[in-house]
Amino acid sequence: MTQKITPFLWFDGHAEEAMQFYVSTFKHSSIDRISRVGDGGPVFGAFTIEGQSFYALDGGPYYKLTPAFSIFVDCATQDEVDELWDKLLAGGGEPSQCGWLTDRFGLSWQIIPTVLNQYLSDPDPEKSGRVMQAMLQMVKLDIEGLRRAYEGV
Repeated sequence: MTQKITPFLWFDGHAEEAMQFYVSTFKHSSIDRISRVGDGGPVFGAFTIEGQSFYALDGGPYYKLTPAFSIFVDCATQDEVDELWDKLLAGGGEPSQCGWLTDRFGLSWQIIPTVLNQYLSDPDPEKSGRVMQAMLQMVKLDIEGLRRAYEGV
């Protein structure tokens, strides 16, 4: 089945390098196609991360990636959060706040533990409020810290 909606990422001369980086970061990933326009011309490619297809283009300096678009990664464990956080920051990425980071290519990522949605969706406003306040104090999200806030300890 063809994916109907596919994110299309614009890079300034680093599309192939970015695709290689992303598929080396995530376990179930592949570069599906790379095309070059002319000799040494811009790269257009397709790649897949964890079943999600993406396109990448070396479109030049006209447009920049911004945090207005981010990739949300649902992480089951703290080990997964830690591993992806470290890998995506490698080579010049910048951490932000509340589980957000920007990789060295300018793409924004949200590295979020699965349990966060459960905690924030709790019908008890005190529990969810404590979790929200704890999250707002974190850069990389810490499941144990979120759990303690949720339980009020």
